[in-house]
Amino acid sequence: MEKKKKTKKELKETAIQKIVNHFFYSKGFNLEKIKRDAKKKKIIYSRFTRPAKQLLELAGSVRKAEKAIDKVAQWAKSRNLDYAIETVFKKWLELDRLKPKEVVKKPYFQGNPMAWSESKKKWYVIDQYGDWLEFAGKEEEVEWRIKK
Repeated sequence: MEKKKKTKKELKETAIQKIVNHFFYSKGFNLEKIKRDAKKKKIIYSRFTRPAKQLLELAGSVRKAEKAIDKVAQWAKSRNLDYAIETVFKKWLELDRLKPKEVVKKPYFQGNPMAWSESKKKWYVIDQYGDWLEFAGKEEEVEWRIKK
């Protein structure tokens, strides 16, 4: 049995499908969910094929397009922003400078926030009344939480 060579159009379609699917993977979808939602018309898959084709032409390869999607996805998610394939075009010139937002952690002691006094070079615990109490605990007792 002889293998049929794929035409250029068929190869391009699979590359475009890879890019569209990768975009959905970056949004947290899996292949089954993409197929199921497309059947139920929750996702209009064809709406994503044109931008995916343009991204493929811009990037030059599926791999580079996927890397660009990943970079934009990280950047957008860290800022609680929604993104689309078109966002990759808009950010294309600054892709190498796009960085996820830095996670800022704040110190807490027994549920109370702490503050550093630069002049006194000491940590203080701010109690529920707003009073600054000098921290006398151990460093291991400090809990670092992500700032919201």
